[in-house]
Amino acid sequence: MQIHVVQRGETLWQLSQFYSVSLDALVTANGLSNASQLVVGQALVVPTPANTYVVEPGDTLYQIAQRYGTTVSNLVNLNRITNPNAIHAGQVLRVPAQSLPSIEVNMYLTDFGTSGQQTVQQMAQQLTYISPFSHHVGTDGSITTFDDSALIAQARAQGTLPLLVITNWSGNMFSSDVAHTVLNSDTVSQTLIDNILSLMKSKGYQGLNIDFEYVYPEDRVPYNTFLQKVVTQLHAEGYFVSTALAPKETASQVGLLYEAHDYPVHGQLCDFVVLMTYEWGWAGGAPWAISPISEIDKVLNYAVTAIPRSKIMMGVSVYGRDWKLPYVAGQSLAQTFSPQVAVNRAWTYGADIQYHPTYQAPYFNYTDEQGNQHQVWFEDARSFQAKLDTVRQYGLRGISYWSYPTTFPQVPYVLANQFQVRKAGISAG
Repeated sequence: MQIHVVQRGETLWQLSQFYSVSLDALVTANGLSNASQLVVGQALVVPTPANTYVVEPGDTLYQIAQRYGTTVSNLVNLNRITNPNAIHAGQVLRVPAQSLPSIEVNMYLTDFGTSGQQTVQQMAQQLTYISPFSHHVGTDGSITTFDDSALIAQARAQGTLPLLVITNWSGNMFSSDVAHTVLNSDTVSQTLIDNILSLMKSKGYQGLNIDFEYVYPEDRVPYNTFLQKVVTQLHAEGYFVSTALAPKETASQVGLLYEAHDYPVHGQLCDFVVLMTYEWGWAGGAPWAISPISEIDKVLNYAVTAIPRSKIMMGVSVYGRDWKLPYVAGQSLAQTFSPQVAVNRAWTYGADIQYHPTYQAPYFNYTDEQGNQHQVWFEDARSFQAKLDTVRQYGLRGISYWSYPTTFPQVPYVLANQFQVRKAGISAG
């Protein structure tokens, strides 16, 4: 697989000829609804034969060697090149076979109907875990449930382990008060643990994911104590436990989202953690990349000092947002949609897609029919590749998508080009 960024004047037919790949393959890999609607700056996934690379304009043998972890002399010998400075665009080079490292992959799923089931069917071979989001915890230790039996059956049939996700969600937001009541009552917390075990056994879940957010700072120690109880009892039953953690940059970071999340304790007790490294560009905030690499690096630089790298799953966003300008704090609300919708919108309004080198994310600006200015940030093959490069750089356990279903057909191609996905899961403890 290669990633090609569309230049002005290029057509899909020209690209199919250049890379010696069929139009159908390009359309399928990129989910194109109209093969004639390419956008300047659009990132396309190009399926190519294994262990080959098609030279692009401006490439050098040194750059290609760096990309594939080899040397110029090795490429010269593999391809019987007489003049290393005379490679040309469109030339097909043999590159060394690579032994891909393996990672684990989790997917939070928010649609349990037909669309969600189709997503599981399409993605399950590249998933270690699937996490239907979410079961809501009550102040009496009860759990609000839903019918996800079809999803669980599909996942298990393809060797993907289902996780029970519990949250302190109440109404239309996370509730600090719900968490406070649960965490500070031995009776309620034990009732919750009993209900967790009952639900896991009846539905066939293999592990638990706790996503308690906006927990009061004074509940940091009660949360740690509750987590110890959960881990002890679930490990005894053969289940594993994970948590979702706010993206902290320091141990002392202030704010309701951060203070009760004790990285060292979660890292010690849990089998793994999911870092919520997304939502910098949140719907109610100012226009920004949703998962800027520059900010993810800050989180990881702290996280790896507090949690074993082998337990860290990096959160990965798979969507985009459109902000109408000017942004007004407390009033503006961005529209959230799939990366595919973002590209189609750029086409509709004749916008060129830009790519931010620091945030490693695509974006564009446009003017709508009413004369309103807009800014769109989203994910594409390049930004996803950058996140996988980060996982490799830090030596992490894997990635966790937030949130499917979405239209992002490039994901499986890019992932399979970089990693093997571990399917066996883990044992408790």
